[in-house]
Amino acid sequence: MLFRLRPDAEVSLAEQIAVQVRAAVASGELEAGERLPPARDLARSLKINMHTVLRAYQQLRDEGIIEMRQGRGAFVCNDANAMLVRINELTTQLVDEAKKLGLSASEIHRSIDRMMGDPA
Repeated sequence: MLFRLRPDAEVSLAEQIAVQVRAAVASGELEAGERLPPARDLARSLKINMHTVLRAYQQLRDEGIIEMRQGRGAFVCNDANAMLVRINELTTQLVDEAKKLGLSASEIHRSIDRMMGDPA
């Protein structure tokens, strides 16, 4: 898996890593049981602090997408794909219901932003 970071992005480097892992799991690029790069190696290749990678991995672990195995690294959880499939199903339901109500994509985005605490 190839990671690309944008230091000038509004989201943190750790979040950028987490987003890319989530997307790779959702697309099937990363499969259940697959090992992620060791934090130290990934940090070195991206020229960032190892703690930034560990922060991303901890967030993904808390979300149930990866599991950390002591001394062995980070692995995609067996049920990570099922969780992301469920999120996609819920998103589809949301969009379908919003369309029935005549809401535009920008109205849906604003509503989600408000719910997520983003005043944008």
